[in-house]
Amino acid sequence: MWAKKHTLHFLCGHSMMSCRSYHVQNFSSSSAVLPRNIRYGYGYALGHGFGNAGFGYRLGGVSGPCPPIAPVTVNEQLLQPLKLEIDPNMQTVKFQEKEQIKTLNNKFASFIDKVRFLEQQNKVLETKWSFLKNQQCRRNTIMPTLDAYICNLRKQLEALGCEGAQLEADLKAAHEVMETNKKMYEEECSRRTGAENEFVVLKKEVDCVFLNKAELETRVESLKDEVIFLSNIYEEEIHMLHSHTSDTSVIVQMDNSQNLDLDGIITEVKAQYEDIASRSQAEAEAWYESKFEELRVTASRNADNLRDTKNEIAELTRVIQRLRGEVGTAKDQRCKLEAAVAEAEQQGEVAIKDARSKLTDLETALQQAKADLARQLREYQELMNVKLALDIEIATYRKLLEGEEYSPGVGNYFGRRAAY
Repeated sequence: MWAKKHTLHFLCGHSMMSCRSYHVQNFSSSSAVLPRNIRYGYGYALGHGFGNAGFGYRLGGVSGPCPPIAPVTVNEQLLQPLKLEIDPNMQTVKFQEKEQIKTLNNKFASFIDKVRFLEQQNKVLETKWSFLKNQQCRRNTIMPTLDAYICNLRKQLEALGCEGAQLEADLKAAHEVMETNKKMYEEECSRRTGAENEFVVLKKEVDCVFLNKAELETRVESLKDEVIFLSNIYEEEIHMLHSHTSDTSVIVQMDNSQNLDLDGIITEVKAQYEDIASRSQAEAEAWYESKFEELRVTASRNADNLRDTKNEIAELTRVIQRLRGEVGTAKDQRCKLEAAVAEAEQQGEVAIKDARSKLTDLETALQQAKADLARQLREYQELMNVKLALDIEIATYRKLLEGEEYSPGVGNYFGRRAAY
């Protein structure tokens, strides 16, 4: 008669849920009957850990120092024949146990995959965190550049404002010069009109003078012809008188005994007549000379006036042309200055709009960057919380796995798993 002590351990999950020990004594007698609780030869217990665990059991003998031999006592009941009937529920229980072992093995494999996936996620999160740190550093370096660019745009805006003020001052000065030139042009135009009117009046007077001169010259010619005619008549009369006096000898006797000196009378009359004719001729010549001299002086004076007027008109024409040129130049300068002012204003408005749009874009980008940074910080905080929870769970799983590796049923569990 011999006896063996067998111990059967069942493990479920990563924790020891329960264990039962059964002592089986085998006797050579066929009449021994096993108790009901050990008749089936094994015990079992099921337990679940974290929802995805493994299953295993261990069967082994426990050896120890040999106890002293005790007196043999026989239990009559044990001498009865054994009832080794097969339990009808045994196959069902084995099939259920096999299915549970498969399910637990699958859960354990999925748990290992999940651990690996979580480790990969942890590495991805660490990479994201380092990237966010670098991006935050780069954003911090962008801000001084943006501030410098905004300051540069403000300086350009101030320079454009100063340039616009200078152009407005130049435009006002050009307007003043143009107004002065316009007044001078109007004065010169009025002077030209007055000079033209004076020229017309002087021309009329000169025409009248020339007409009077022609009339006087005609009268002088007529007077000369008349003087010549009268001189010829006078000479003819004298000649006739001489011829009559020379051909006629008259003897006159008077009672008063007076002697007439005809030669003396004729000579006296001739002298008187010649004196009258010479005086008339002298007076006519003097009057003609005086009138001619007066007309000549008037004509020379009018010619001088006409020449002066022509010179003044030419000078005024040159001044008018010069003023027209200056007015045209001033108008061109004004147009150029107005175009420059308009262009400067347009460029200033465009630069201001561009600067404002860029400033708005930069502010929007800054706000977006701040929002993104806050969102990423929140995501990072959430990821850190998830990472912390995963680290805790992984540490827990690792401790459980390490604890199961040192537990006495792990070896047979992996052997049983390989068998299945």
